[in-house]
Amino acid sequence: MPDPVPFLTDEAETLPAMVTRLAGETRALAGAEIAVYKAKFGITLAAYKTAAVFFVVAAVLALAALIALLVGAIMTLTPLVGPGWATLIVVGVVMALAVILGLIGKSKLTPATGIEP
Repeated sequence: MPDPVPFLTDEAETLPAMVTRLAGETRALAGAEIAVYKAKFGITLAAYKTAAVFFVVAAVLALAALIALLVGAIMTLTPLVGPGWATLIVVGVVMALAVILGLIGKSKLTPATGIEP
């Protein structure tokens, strides 16, 4: 990057010239610092985007595995109780688990004041 204010080689540099040069160099330094932070932010943002893509793919695969597990549970119970009852049992257990986890999550949202209503 070229020097914004050329350096004076004369030893009798005046005070206004020195202030002008200082102001130009300060602007150049501030611009360079901003460029460095923009570059660092861009690199960090790219890393987070890549990580987010991997997390989304992992979540989709985990959901697919859970669905396969539930289908397998239904197929395992089918010879014992029939397809309708097997489906009802698996869905009932999963819904009960979902309700329990939802209630636990709800209890975590209420403020812990120690005072019962």
